[in-house]
Amino acid sequence: MTIFDQLFYFIFSRYKERYKQKANTIALFYTSLFQIALAFLLGCFFAAFFSQLHVDAISSNKAWTLFVMLALAIHFKNWIGYNGKTRKVMNAKFNRKKAPKFNLVLLFALPFICIAMGLLLLQAT
Repeated sequence: MTIFDQLFYFIFSRYKERYKQKANTIALFYTSLFQIALAFLLGCFFAAFFSQLHVDAISSNKAWTLFVMLALAIHFKNWIGYNGKTRKVMNAKFNRKKAPKFNLVLLFALPFICIAMGLLLLQAT
């Protein structure tokens, strides 16, 4: 189980009581948003790093196109992975052992913190 699986299951189980049918969608979008924000932060870091080294490996337009394609691929992978059988297997695994507890406010702040740090790194280039 990856940390993203644990985060997905925590968000899913937290919202399952209140929003029965929308809990999977909420957890899916949160997990996708967090992974996309991490990819954005990593891309901004490498853009700033390569800018300081004066390396012109890829143009800005191509990098943004690659990021959009990566974001779509991440969301599609999560959509396929967290629907149906995989989620039922995760439910069975987490029901047997104690599920980790996370701070919900911090979890929802993490993607926005990653995006803000990425924007700061973009301004450094």
